Order: sequence, then structure tokens, then C-alpha cells
Amino acid sequence: MSLSGIAKFFIGFVVGILLLAGAGVATGFYFFTKLSSNPPKPIFAEERPKASPTPKKANAPTASNSQPTSQPTPTPSKPPVTEELPPGAYKARVTWSEGLSLRDAPGSEANRVGGVAFNQEVIVLKESDDRRWQQVRLAEGTQEGWIKAGNIERVN
Repeated sequence: MSLSGIAKFFIGFVVGILLLAGAGVATGFYFFTKLSSNPPKPIFAEERPKASPTPKKANAPTASNSQPTSQPTPTPSKPPVTEELPPGAYKARVTWSEGLSLRDAPGSEANRVGGVAFNQEVIVLKESDDRRWQQVRLAEGTQEGWIKAGNIERVN
């Protein structure tokens, strides 16, 4: 074996090791970037847009219909109903940007019964004995559940 043969072997060995190391670093970087990004924000049932009913077209009056059409009488508008809050309850708004899970009991092991979106209003009914959980009711509905304390702010 000559000196150039040993040099070729050594250079080939070093290049092979560098290629393997570079591939390992590239693979590690790829998986690190995939695992370090946040998952997409969940869409709760309350956030999904509701399908609006399509208005029905009124039939045009025909010549055979000789009855006069009467205008509908306007109904008096009712003032908005303000809901009475239970004693000690107050309104609050969700400040956690990912939204919150509603649970059937205070504790992270309790069953999930729904969700509350970011910036949605809730009514805080009471707190758990250790003050880590709050029982809330959705402001737009009757659904109740427990959320982790510290993720809402009181509104007037």
C-alpha cells in the first residue's frame, strides 16, 4: 500500500463520518422543529358557525287573488332581559389564549364536558375549597362545569 492509498482511505473515512454526522444533525433538527411548535387551536362546539336558515321567497300576488293584502302589525319591542346572578356570583372573561376545558368536577382527572373559548364570558358561581378550581356557567347558555382558576378576569 502506498502513501496515496492510505491518504485516500483516510480522506474517504473522514468524509463518510462527516456525511453521517450531517445527516444525523439534519434529522434531529427536522424532528425538533416539528415537536417544538404548538398544535393547532381546538375548535369547540360553541365556536362553530351555525347555519342560518334560508329565507323563503314570497309568492307574488296574482290577478286572480283579489283580496287586499294587510300589512303585519309591528310588535312592541321588549327590553333586553338581564339575568339575575346568584349571590356571590360574578361575570368574568376567559384570558387563556387557547381556551379552557369544562370539567364535571374540580380536578384535572375529571371528565371533560365541554369547552370555553378565549374571550368568552362566563359566570363564576363558586370556587373549590383549595381555590384552584372555579365552577362556572356559560353566559349564553345553561352549561356548567369547572375550570382551572387564574385563567379568567372579572368584568363589570
